[in-house]
Amino acid sequence: MLSDAVRSLLCPVCRNGLTLPLTPSGNRLTCPEGHSFDAARQGYFNFLVGKGTVFEADTAAMVAARFDFLSRGHYQPLAEAVAEMAKPALRGPQSTVLDAGTGTGHYLNAVLAAVPAAAIGLDISKFALRRAARMNPGAVNLVSDVWQPLPVADTAVDVVTVVFAPRNAAEFARVLRPGGRLIVVTPRSGHLAEIAGQTGMLGIEPAKEERLASSLQGYFAPHATRELDLELGLDPADVGNLALMGPAGHHLDPAALDALVGTLPPVTKVSARFRISVFVPLKQPPA
Repeated sequence: MLSDAVRSLLCPVCRNGLTLPLTPSGNRLTCPEGHSFDAARQGYFNFLVGKGTVFEADTAAMVAARFDFLSRGHYQPLAEAVAEMAKPALRGPQSTVLDAGTGTGHYLNAVLAAVPAAAIGLDISKFALRRAARMNPGAVNLVSDVWQPLPVADTAVDVVTVVFAPRNAAEFARVLRPGGRLIVVTPRSGHLAEIAGQTGMLGIEPAKEERLASSLQGYFAPHATRELDLELGLDPADVGNLALMGPAGHHLDPAALDALVGTLPPVTKVSARFRISVFVPLKQPPA
């Protein structure tokens, strides 16, 4: 329920708690200081206040490509694996999950299908949140920047999921309850290697696992790791969507990508290689 997740939210302006009073015009979040946030027609709330964000949000075309690709179920085993690793920390009706970088909401949807919980989906792209709000109407879906103070109360959530998205260790540690889990999905060496070069996709950074651990150091301790390999048979449209939906989508030439897709065989074999890492918050993070 939307109201269940609201109890965990803070006003992005004054950091007071928010409520969801009944209004004739639809959903509106309000705080005691009088700040209010009306839901967009598509169902999300815009919490980018002041100067907004300096980061480049995913475009409508990138989001549409991601939605089409994920809706075909290619990464569903990954979504289900994330849900399984979230289950132990989601106990009872008061459990809350925060999906940081929720995108189209597919991964959060899998978690909620496995374990009913209050849910918050956060992303800087309004185009992504339009999709996410339709996919997870019971969640609070927020346009918000993960590098700013999260609009979430201290120790208010049980699980934070981060699937191919930025990680703000200090804020994740602040909002997680004792015994909570941070679940991070990253690509491994060889991920999409069969098509990455020809489509202009970004390569996997060397020592990516070490960089992940370093970025969380002082706030989280490693708890568990699972590696997942998927062997995919993709049609040309799938390959185009896969290239466009990731970070390289900000820079790809659509005409050149379309031309390349037109030369592909009916089925392209592609290996997707993921690492799902679970971390637990330290008892005393840095001041």
